Amino acid sequence: MKGNALALCATGTWTASFAPVLERMVADAEKLAGSPQSIFIDVSEVAKLDTFGAWLIERLRRSLTQGTVEAQIAGLSANYSSLVDEVRRVRATPVVDAGTITITGMLDQIGRAVAGVAGTVAGLIDMLGAVLAAGGRVLIHPRSFRLTSTVHHMEQVCWRAVPIIVLITFLIGCIIAQQGIFHFRRFGADIFVVDMLGVLVLREIGVLLVAIMVAGRSGSAYTAELGSMKMREEIDALRTMGFDPIEVLVLPRMLALVLALPILAFLGAMAALYGGGLVAWLYGGVDPEAFLLRLRDAISIDHFIVGIVKAPVMAAVIGIVACVEGLAVQGSAESLGQHTTASVVKGIFFVIVMDGVFAIFFASIGM
Repeated sequence: MKGNALALCATGTWTASFAPVLERMVADAEKLAGSPQSIFIDVSEVAKLDTFGAWLIERLRRSLTQGTVEAQIAGLSANYSSLVDEVRRVRATPVVDAGTITITGMLDQIGRAVAGVAGTVAGLIDMLGAVLAAGGRVLIHPRSFRLTSTVHHMEQVCWRAVPIIVLITFLIGCIIAQQGIFHFRRFGADIFVVDMLGVLVLREIGVLLVAIMVAGRSGSAYTAELGSMKMREEIDALRTMGFDPIEVLVLPRMLALVLALPILAFLGAMAALYGGGLVAWLYGGVDPEAFLLRLRDAISIDHFIVGIVKAPVMAAVIGIVACVEGLAVQGSAESLGQHTTASVVKGIFFVIVMDGVFAIFFASIGM
């Protein structure tokens, strides 16, 4: 202490090897804050300094800097000046209590989500344009089409998905028929469950349920595969070798999904009708012959066309969302998990939106 100034002298080796001793020394020195008007930290006698020691010195300087009193580091050698300057640029970030939920925070999250919708739509349109451009190049040069990759993805998306799709749609058909019979029986209208089952399965529930399952099963797989390639820099390697990642990776997946979803929707609709007919026979007492006759009178080819037309469009939406999220993955496992989750959520959301758009469109043209 000299007059109203305080000088602190650091000597010896300030490295992580002497962390306990240095921590105690800095903690004792921090208690001196408050009285003097000027503080100097002399580090001219420091023989060796690493990042840990530089951070301790910077922490001490910040602790002793209060109000108009600013601590200064003196005697810093040229060998360590850049290290201390780098540590000084690190700002202490405030700790936010994740468990505290405020109205302002909720409104902030809602605002950010709404603002992100425009970016999401722009990314989907950009990917759609890139896929169409790649498809045009393949049409001009058919030999560049990757048939083996497309067949492989068809097997993964379509053939391997048949058991779970058939099982789930069969159970949904059973549930719809059981609930319909249970409520229609009060009015003596058991047979009308066939009308409800046929129209719902062929127009709405069948293709919508299959699309949601494909979004959760195949959409997430596409995102995970492309995200893993992005993390391992395989996509950058393709560009370096002169290949277009959209043509090599995205186009076969998109084509396989567009071809697979109508097939799965047809199989799912047949399984749902079979399950509904089985329940109507065993639970409702509706003979299979009466069920088929009523089903033939209740539905038309228009119902089937409405459902099948939706399938490839929904498949394209699912594939675009999945590929956009996969190519947006950064170099961490956390980013991969976040984008995979976002792929499933956005895929299901856009599938439901497209189903509503189709419902309005077909109602306006009388189908």
